[in-house]
Formats: sequence, C-alpha cells, structure tokens
Amino acid sequence: MSFCCGASMIGTIGAIRSDRVVVHRVPIVFCPICRSVEIHYAVREEFDLLVDYAQGDGAHHVNFDDFVDSAHVVEMMEDCVSVEGDDPEQLYRTQIDNALDLLGVAKRLGDVRWEHSLKKRLSVLSRRLQRYTQREKT
Repeated sequence: MSFCCGASMIGTIGAIRSDRVVVHRVPIVFCPICRSVEIHYAVREEFDLLVDYAQGDGAHHVNFDDFVDSAHVVEMMEDCVSVEGDDPEQLYRTQIDNALDLLGVAKRLGDVRWEHSLKKRLSVLSRRLQRYTQREKT
C-alpha cells in the first residue's frame, strides 16, 4: 500500500513510459488528488528488468502481463485499499471514509500538517463525488 496527500493511493493497471519504452498493463498506484503515479512496490524490480530487456532488444512497446503471472497481479491489487474499476461512487466514498478516519488520528496526534493534507484531500474528493453523482443523475 502506498500513501500520498495524507492517505492511501488507488491501485490500477496502466501504461508507464520509461526512457524510450512504454510498458503496458503494469500494476500501479495513483493518487486521486495530485495524480502522482508509482509502480506497485511488489513489481518494481520486474518492471526495471523488463525495461532493460526491452531496451536491449530495441522494443518500444511491451506488455507487462506477458512476463508476469496474472494471478500474482490479482494478489497485489488485494494489497490496495481501493482499486480502480470498482464502482466510482463507492471508490470516492471509501477514500473519503479513510481520510476521515485518518483525520481523527492526525487530530489526536496534533499533526497539523497531516490534518491540512487530509482536509485538502477531503475537499477534492467531495467535489469529485458531487460532480460524479450529478453526472449520473442526468
């Protein structure tokens, strides 16, 4: 599990460019607030090796899942608090609930910086949830 902007990141599968190689179908985590993206920690070494091999072969595009067991990817996503592909409304609500729980912890610890990060996160997530629900109603 990875953290950014005061709370957990969301797991998904995406494409990552490294040097001149684009690797498709890579397990990643991203922050819904600042859009920061990281390769899932459990496959970082495999990703780096695949990029090295692809560069050596002169390949510009490779599929990560051609080299890694897909059952392993499913296990990795279970590590994530939230996974993209779930119901978007539920994803936002889960992220909001987690941030609220963490906000209580931050307040008890007196960590003002963390509180500020979580309040900003809650504000952004709330606006996105509101926009999503309005779009669904129309």
